[in-house]
Amino acid sequence: MKKPSISLSMGCLQPAYRDGAFTPLDMIEQVLAAIGDDPNRAWIHVVDAAALRAQAQALMARGPEGLALWGIPFAIKDNIDLAGVPTTAGCPDYAYTPERSASVVQRLLDAGAIAIGKTNLDQFATGLNGTRSPYGACRNAFNPDYVSGGSSAGSAVSVALGHVSFSLGTDTAGSGRVPAGFNHLVGLKPSLGLLSTTGVVPACRSLDVVSIFALTADDAQQVFAVAHGMDAQDAYSRPAQPHGFDFGLAARPRLGVPRADQLQFLGDSGYARCYADACAQAQALGAELVEIDFAPFLETARLLYEGPWVAERYQAIRAFIDARPESVFPVTREITLGGAKPLAADAFAAQYRLKALAQRCAVVWSGIDCMLLPTAPTIHPIATVLAEPIARNSDFGYYTNFVNLLDYAAIAVPAGFRPDGLPCGVTFVAQAHQDQPLLHLAQRWQRALRGRAATLGATGHAAVPWNATCAVASGQIRVAVCGAHLQGQPLNTQLTARSARLVQGTTTAPSYRLYALPDGRRPGLVRVAEGGCAIEVEVWELPASEFGSFVDGIPAPLGIGRTLLADGSSVAGFICEPEGVRGAKDISALGGWRAFLKSPDQQTLL
Repeated sequence: MKKPSISLSMGCLQPAYRDGAFTPLDMIEQVLAAIGDDPNRAWIHVVDAAALRAQAQALMARGPEGLALWGIPFAIKDNIDLAGVPTTAGCPDYAYTPERSASVVQRLLDAGAIAIGKTNLDQFATGLNGTRSPYGACRNAFNPDYVSGGSSAGSAVSVALGHVSFSLGTDTAGSGRVPAGFNHLVGLKPSLGLLSTTGVVPACRSLDVVSIFALTADDAQQVFAVAHGMDAQDAYSRPAQPHGFDFGLAARPRLGVPRADQLQFLGDSGYARCYADACAQAQALGAELVEIDFAPFLETARLLYEGPWVAERYQAIRAFIDARPESVFPVTREITLGGAKPLAADAFAAQYRLKALAQRCAVVWSGIDCMLLPTAPTIHPIATVLAEPIARNSDFGYYTNFVNLLDYAAIAVPAGFRPDGLPCGVTFVAQAHQDQPLLHLAQRWQRALRGRAATLGATGHAAVPWNATCAVASGQIRVAVCGAHLQGQPLNTQLTARSARLVQGTTTAPSYRLYALPDGRRPGLVRVAEGGCAIEVEVWELPASEFGSFVDGIPAPLGIGRTLLADGSSVAGFICEPEGVRGAKDISALGGWRAFLKSPDQQTLL
């Protein structure tokens, strides 16, 4: 008997596997049925059904132990190698069949994921629209008359339609974000070099990253945790660095938004309204919106198609396009051959200009944690893009083209819909190695969505939150303070001078007593077996390198132990030696040090 279809989000699929209600073999049958004859032109090659069933059966025989992606189906953009399957990069005459999978693909396979096949793209990853393919223009998952976004067109559509749980794309100028926005998905553009590009046909090798499309930010988190890692074969590979303050978990992250006169929606009132609603939602989550000057970022974006990076696209396929120009899609050929003209001097001039702009952009980050931007200004019908292939394609990169040039990380997330039912998205952008905070912020964002905006892709399924593996250590330590180190109190500078940031105000679990020490200037927090109260605390985060000197400055009878918080988590926190509360006044009933400072009890004690 055929089993009913289920959501392929990992939050749904993995519990179904654990419960035995669904198997990897059931999943393969559901996937093949969902792909069918592929009316949206998402796929270039689907692995033979018998081979897919054999992979599922082998995984079932082995079991899920130690395999983080056991039985999870995924798709691969067809400029990324999968062993034994042709890589076309969207150009049949360019095709070759690799003996080995790309390094990032092999990591996923080794974790138990099942590669379903290769997806359609703008040829040689040149475009943001999804129409520049001899395999046919890829169609939007919500309205087939509209573009899917590109170049990672099929990678996005295959996830949005529920063909796979996640997919790999690439991103040079927005190709991992624009299709996510157009198909109501999460699209992670990681920091350069964190995911290996060995086995990837380059577009601009100095800018290219492998991107991740997923139904949820939780799913993207799990894929990123498996996929990232150093690769000695990739000259651009680099290890993930500690990300520092985790604004994604902070109570009040600072989100930069462009000045009103710098926003561009090309007359699309639906997208404009969606972005305004997204800004309001960010504030509802506790974010502080900080207006920024977006001009230097826009100037940087213009370099992408004026400078050496077009020449880099030409260099990537130089031998092929010089020998067989007729094999290249006309608009792709026009753009790429334009890269043969610039002089070496032009390349240096552009690099100098980029450095100068990067300095201007860097100033903005002193006041914000990340940016909140529209993913694209608007969306166009396929016919409109085919009529003006270069101009209308450029429309889509207004908010994306600068990111790779400046070595930033970004994540696109669903935000809502236009009145005609087409999705709108927003993107969080941060500095390099901020991938983990971005993922945490995206998780919070997606869990706050309501109604149709909370559904996954075009599947209609609801999200099921789950705890994915944290990918990168922060290099930070969280500490709970309850007295003179609270914000506005005399010793708070001992934190702020060490670059500490306030994460949240909360309370302890109801298992503590608070005492005013005899000097009247400090409290002592003591955990008790019974008769405890919830005590006001603040959680601060500071660099691990600063933690030792902070602790060293704490005088007896206070010290640092572990503090249990109201949500059940525990962090480093102030404790008091039992001897220290001898003769001290129990002020637990007041609920915290600030309340004590305002009470008559303080005057009595002093």
